Amino acid sequence: MRAIRLHSPGGIEDLQLEEIEEPRSRPGQVLVRVHAAAITRGELEWPSDRLPAIPSYELSGVVVEDTDGFAAGDDVIALIPFDRDGAAAEYALVPAEALGPKPRSLSHIEAAAVPMPSLSAWQALIVHGRLQLGERVGVTGANGGVGHLALQLARSRGAEVVAAGEPCDLLFDTAGGEELAHAVSRAGRVVTVVEETPRAHYFVVEPNRVQLTEVARLVDRGDLRPEIDSIFPLAEARAAFSRSAAHGKHGKVVLRVVE
Repeated sequence: MRAIRLHSPGGIEDLQLEEIEEPRSRPGQVLVRVHAAAITRGELEWPSDRLPAIPSYELSGVVVEDTDGFAAGDDVIALIPFDRDGAAAEYALVPAEALGPKPRSLSHIEAAAVPMPSLSAWQALIVHGRLQLGERVGVTGANGGVGHLALQLARSRGAEVVAAGEPCDLLFDTAGGEELAHAVSRAGRVVTVVEETPRAHYFVVEPNRVQLTEVARLVDRGDLRPEIDSIFPLAEARAAFSRSAAHGKHGKVVLRVVE
């Protein structure tokens, strides 16, 4: 199969399109034909201890064979655990508990932009932030891949969304730096996915099948809609990762695997 592989940490220039052996399904693991994969800024730094590695941990695709409660032909999305190969390839082997149903109202390109931002928003606002009906919510980095979905999720849960820096009950930080420093003093509870700070609860997003299933329901109901910044074919992964690192990006950068 064709796959993008990283050969040195953080090195966009060391991303290579290669022909490698297709993975084989095994108990608890589901083989997925990847149609689209989304990428995250900074992710090329993550797999420093297991190179060469396939990047991109979000996918939308089709189950290849019946296994672990999934049927061949099922449309699925997933956030792949970060300690294994990702989805910038024609096939990916995904833990069953990381898979959820693809929203029916979205194309595979659109659906690939859902898993990490939606799960980050869900876990920040609902799990760690303990969001309550009617609370005021601020989000730093509101134009980013995570931030724009966090705003939508907060509204769907009956929260009042305010600009970062205004007084709020819950602040979700996706930007860090000066934007967080400006907003943190006027927030009741602070949750961040950027870095550990004394004032905020820091967490790393985790795959979750139950939450992805609920997210798909919200998307199909019209409460959540991912924003796509740009789309690149798999062979142009270097350009895609360069775009992901650029300033002024709105939404997710997506690799189209199936043309």
